[in-house]
This record gives sequence, structure tokens and C-alpha cells, in this order.
Amino acid sequence: MGEPRPKLFEYSIEIDAAGGIAIPGAAPLALPAGWTADHLLLAALVRCSIASLAYHAKNAGHRVETAAGSAAGKVTRRESDGRYAFVEIDCRVDAKLTPPAVAAEELTAKAERDCFIGATLTVKPRYEWRLT
Repeated sequence: MGEPRPKLFEYSIEIDAAGGIAIPGAAPLALPAGWTADHLLLAALVRCSIASLAYHAKNAGHRVETAAGSAAGKVTRRESDGRYAFVEIDCRVDAKLTPPAVAAEELTAKAERDCFIGATLTVKPRYEWRLT
């Protein structure tokens, strides 16, 4: 037998002429004024971090009762190539686990490692986890 094939996840979105964002087969999502692609990237990082935490919490025998988060980032010219990009990102996640996590640091390390949005970024997000 050969090596197992890695899982492949495929995603697609559409943006219509009015700026509505949709996934295939769903109604467009109209973003309020002021939202930019940069904001959406930060939102994606928080959502992915929460999803990654929920996955690892479940595997460790916990359930995420509630979860919320925030992210902030700085964009400027990178020294390495002179291009504008996020150079700092702070991500905070507050979550209530049942039962509470005893090995919270191990759980959050796995959540950080396996958030594919965070792993995709060239800048490593700084995380603050508040688990209760």
C-alpha cells in the first residue's frame, strides 16, 4: 500500500457587482459599510481559531459552551520585501469549556497549530486564550 492521500478541502466564494459575498447555493451576504478584506481576514482568523479549539477540546473530552474573540492587526511595509502586509496580529479567544480544561496550554497550543488561517499567514499571530 502507498502513502495515504492527504485530505483536500476546497472552498469558493463569489462577489457580485453590488459587493455581496456568497458561497455557492447560498444567498449573498451584504457587508456593512466600512468592512474591508483586511477585517474579513481578521474575522476568519478568530472563527478558525475557535473552530480549531472546539475540535481539540472535543478530542480531549470537553465541550465548548460559549466562545467569542477579537483580533487586531497592523499593516505596513515589510522590511523583508517592501510590500504592504500584516506585520502584527493579535488574536484573543474567550471560551467556556465543560468540563474546564486541566491542560489548557496543551489544548490552546494545538488550536493555534491547527488553525489553517493562522498557519497560512506569513506573520505568526500572537494569541491570548482565556479558557474557563
